[in-house]
Amino acid sequence: MRTTHQANQPQILVVDDEASNLQLLRHILQDQYRLLFAKDGPRALELARSEQPQLILLDVMMPGMTGYETCKLLKADPVTAAIPVIFVTALSDTDDEVVGFDAGAVDYITKPVSPPIVRARVRNHLSLVGVDELKKTRLEIVQRLGLAAEYKDNETGLHVIRMSHYARVLGLAVGMTEAEAEDLLHAAPMHDVGKIGIPDSILRKPAALDPDEWKIMQSHATIGGDIIGKHQSGMLAMAYDVAVTHHEKWNGSGYPNGLQGEEIPLVGRIVAIADVFDALTSARPYKEAWPVEKAVEHMESQRDLHFEGRLVDLFFQQMPALLEIKERWAER
Repeated sequence: MRTTHQANQPQILVVDDEASNLQLLRHILQDQYRLLFAKDGPRALELARSEQPQLILLDVMMPGMTGYETCKLLKADPVTAAIPVIFVTALSDTDDEVVGFDAGAVDYITKPVSPPIVRARVRNHLSLVGVDELKKTRLEIVQRLGLAAEYKDNETGLHVIRMSHYARVLGLAVGMTEAEAEDLLHAAPMHDVGKIGIPDSILRKPAALDPDEWKIMQSHATIGGDIIGKHQSGMLAMAYDVAVTHHEKWNGSGYPNGLQGEEIPLVGRIVAIADVFDALTSARPYKEAWPVEKAVEHMESQRDLHFEGRLVDLFFQQMPALLEIKERWAER
């Protein structure tokens, strides 16, 4: 049984073995949502997989497969694991709620249900789903832009993966929160997105660039900032700083703006180290991979010149994690 509404309305799966309860919830929700109905756990699992609703309202006390068992199976299936589940039940003891949350539910609505409470809880949880979907879409767009830059360059996708994970490791070592380091992991692949705007004749030139060509090549940092745009906060703000400043140097001799010391955003200083370390220790058409020891020696020689010395120390203190990343995404 289902109700039919506009396709852009959120879809909710309502599960209860009592027809009267299904009719009540239908009356409460049918004006704002597309509804699917199931009277038992197996049918609920089937509809959840095939229809992918945005939310599930699930009775607990059902014959055969209980709501707890149904919820655990939903959460164990990668296809349905992300769908939030709200239990609708006459069970109201704290112990019952604990069991439900342990099974994977996000909320409880107790019977007899109050229509305003049902509408408010559903609306709130659907708004959270919308935020998560927006974040996911934004991240996918950022990753696609990073991939577009790779198509223009001779670098491999594995370089971008490695240097991004190196950056995350250093971010955590310097005191970033898990969330901040995760943002950096996703922002770092955007460091060279500006190469989309560099002519192939320069980007792929097998010989050394002349001064005019080098000036054009350096403009990729500014172009990258223009592509990403300025943002108040979050991952895209971080990606902007990474793109514009990852070629700045601690002593002020970098580009595009000749920033010096802590004028360079922390994420730019971090990505500079991660990017150079991977470039040195990876094979390219024009060079052999350097041994890690030689790369370390070179980067140590550039402390407080190219790189902030404090970050160099923290970076190489994480060597076991760096080598694990290097091996995991090695060129084969």
